[in-house]
Amino acid sequence: MSDKPTSGTKDAVAIKTLLVVEDDLDIGEFIVHAIQQETPYQAFLVVDAFKALNAIRQRKPDMFLLDYQLPGMDGLELYNLLHTTEGLENTPVLFMSANFSEKELDILRLPYIEKPFELDDLLQEIEKILSA
Repeated sequence: MSDKPTSGTKDAVAIKTLLVVEDDLDIGEFIVHAIQQETPYQAFLVVDAFKALNAIRQRKPDMFLLDYQLPGMDGLELYNLLHTTEGLENTPVLFMSANFSEKELDILRLPYIEKPFELDDLLQEIEKILSA
């Protein structure tokens, strides 16, 4: 028996992808694994803003999950660059960090989750944002 009907059906449904930008490899891999195991979404990880800018040339994600504190360029600077990229202007974002300016993100009306966070809280935030 062939797998083709199943794989054909799966290919027909566009699976949403998330770009996770997290400089702590262990945390990033944990988040990607959790997303792929607990949600219908795909996720891929890069460890800094410059790799994120390269990654979007290959694949345009449906959502960004950005660490606020990144080496070289912080998450907010990265967000501003991503949102000036053609085709990504309306891509939703969720910031995550233990140390960031809540006031700045509140003024910009950008969603965020504080580290450490419960995995269920993170997955619920992702679902809420993607289903909006």
